[in-house]
Amino acid sequence: MEPVEINAGEYYLRAFRNDDRVNDVPAIVEAYADADTRRDLELMGIDGPELFVPFMIDGWAHDDRWSWAVCDATTAEMLAGIVIRDVDHELRTAEVTCWAQPGHRDGDVLPAALNSVLGWVYGAMEMHRITYRHAVSDKASQRVAEKCGFTLEGRLREETIVDDQREDVLLWSRPATDPQPEQLR
Repeated sequence: MEPVEINAGEYYLRAFRNDDRVNDVPAIVEAYADADTRRDLELMGIDGPELFVPFMIDGWAHDDRWSWAVCDATTAEMLAGIVIRDVDHELRTAEVTCWAQPGHRDGDVLPAALNSVLGWVYGAMEMHRITYRHAVSDKASQRVAEKCGFTLEGRLREETIVDDQREDVLLWSRPATDPQPEQLR
């Protein structure tokens, strides 16, 4: 499958790139340098920033992982990233992993971009259920889940390690049959 671009108003979502015109590697290096973001990226099993872009491109090629660099529509600066992973076409399920660059966590970048991605996932790809998980201490991820209409399903006890300590993970879901979030809260 070819990467899909999404216009999300003030944000433009495109495939991650490292070519003669666009190089996302410096922004990915910045993301991996931030402990909170690195935890989200490591959930996907990617050991370092140099492997990230090829791994994302490979997901589109195999149609089992769809990913976007979330960019400012005016400046083209990469503000965040969204990955729909573990795509199961038979069950029509997948999981989302997302992060915002350290300087862009407090706004509505991720909720606006993720809601646009979910519209494509449910509509064009006919997926039924998307899950989202994060460490209990990650309040920014919890706000994204709530703003994007996910419902808390449960707590996975001692599922991850944060700062060398076992921590619970919250599991959220949003089936296609759930109502769209009315607005960003």
